[in-house]
Amino acid sequence: MRGVNAALGAAGLAAFLALGEAVPRLGLVKDDYFPPTSRIADALGGELTDGAFWSALGDTLTGWALGLAIAACAGIVVGVVISVVPYLREATASTIEFLRPIPSVALIPLAILLYGNELRSVLLLVVYASFWQVLIQTLYGVQDLDPVADETARSYGLGTWARIRHVLWPTALPYVMTGIRLAAAVALILAITAELIIGAPGLGNRIGVAQTSQAVPEMYALIVVTGLLGLLINVGARSVERRALAWHQSVRGEVAV
Repeated sequence: MRGVNAALGAAGLAAFLALGEAVPRLGLVKDDYFPPTSRIADALGGELTDGAFWSALGDTLTGWALGLAIAACAGIVVGVVISVVPYLREATASTIEFLRPIPSVALIPLAILLYGNELRSVLLLVVYASFWQVLIQTLYGVQDLDPVADETARSYGLGTWARIRHVLWPTALPYVMTGIRLAAAVALILAITAELIIGAPGLGNRIGVAQTSQAVPEMYALIVVTGLLGLLINVGARSVERRALAWHQSVRGEVAV
């Protein structure tokens, strides 16, 4: 089944690349604005031989990884604390619902004011956007806790930390992993966006420079790199999720199918 899905995905990608080659060559779109796939591939080859490209890629991955790690740790800890402390969930519900819808890009002026175009500006936006993905999923996961299992653990004399480790955490972990997977994609989007708008070092900044200098093939080549990076991050996050939840019924069923 996986082989068939992979073949269909490869066929779809090949058709998309062929369409990208044909559209500008048939004159449907000016190649000054949308160059053929072959020209983009040539530009991508040139980028891969440029040391500045690899430096920018490293900057982007650094902002993404640090921001995601901070957001994941903070989201899990805050989510568990809010859920287990009596009345804290009700006390924070309105604050969470107020802050969560605020777009991270709205914080760009604040990030520039505080940190300029440094890495810390990227981290501010990445952490803010990714934190909510993990927090909300953690809250949902703790809410799904079976009260019978919790009462059984209490009757056996398990303390708070023992119940969190042996009862609450296994229940919440599938939700947490989903939140981290979603946060990984959001973190990449915000890292690229921050670099593009703020001018922080990274692929986003390099895309902006290519656009302003009319290096259109190079711009599209860098956009392709960000797409491939997002694909690799998603595949990696799913792989980690399957390994972490190998004991869970949903993953065992997926493997069986």
